[in-house]
Amino acid sequence: MNKKYMFWLSVAMLGSMMLTEAQAASWSDTFLGYRYGTQFHEPGIEEEIEQHIVQFSHVSGYKYGSNYFNVDFIQSDRNDAINGGGSGAINVYSVYRHQLHYGKLFGEPLSLGPVRDLALTAGFDLSHKNSSFASRKRMLLLGPTLKFDLPRGFVDLSVLLAREWNHCGLDICRLEGNQDSIDFDPYYQFSLAWGVPFEAGSLPMKFQGFFNYNTEKGKDYFGVATKPERLSRTSLMLDAGEVAWGSSNNLWVGVGYEFWRNKFGNHGKPGVDVDAITFNAEWHF
Repeated sequence: MNKKYMFWLSVAMLGSMMLTEAQAASWSDTFLGYRYGTQFHEPGIEEEIEQHIVQFSHVSGYKYGSNYFNVDFIQSDRNDAINGGGSGAINVYSVYRHQLHYGKLFGEPLSLGPVRDLALTAGFDLSHKNSSFASRKRMLLLGPTLKFDLPRGFVDLSVLLAREWNHCGLDICRLEGNQDSIDFDPYYQFSLAWGVPFEAGSLPMKFQGFFNYNTEKGKDYFGVATKPERLSRTSLMLDAGEVAWGSSNNLWVGVGYEFWRNKFGNHGKPGVDVDAITFNAEWHF
């Protein structure tokens, strides 16, 4: 069976599951977000890149588990140019994760010590960027998740088997035996995600984010071996709606930090490491 057909069939099945279960959601949270920073980087680009990021995010729970969906619309400045130049590129990056909770399926959580329950996580990443490189990432993931026991909020630790397909639009990718489309080797993603509310005096706050460690995934478009990749995005947020007009979980504002090493598995070239401070805002429906 064609690999692209298999990928889109898997996405369609997960999407159908997500829509069916969303109709029976027992709880949900949806928001529009905005992030802004001036210290971003892209592989092969020496200059720092300014980015405006508009985010749509949804999380919900249902009888047997939970759904998470997020899409980022990333607008870069001219240092990360659109194909043909003249303005900054736009990258649309979507993430979907579905969890089946052991405790919800079998009536009793599989708990041990600090672990509250066990889940099976499946999902996909999709992206499209209109730069000259023209990245089009397609990734499927599957694996177990440990759900830790907290009085408030959550901490999840996942070990996921990942398979990624991507694209390169540069002329050099089609010369001298190189390829413009690539199937990377299967690899592991170790993913830690958290969202912890707390009070700083009388101020309602939350600390949220994720850290992903991806093992190497074989050779890239040019036959160069990739290296392990580390990505973390964190933010410290204030419930400004609660402080200003008494509306909890409505408007959040704060600061964030993006840490990225060996971006996309690249190494030994400019732009593969990121340390970017961001301004963050969320408007929850």
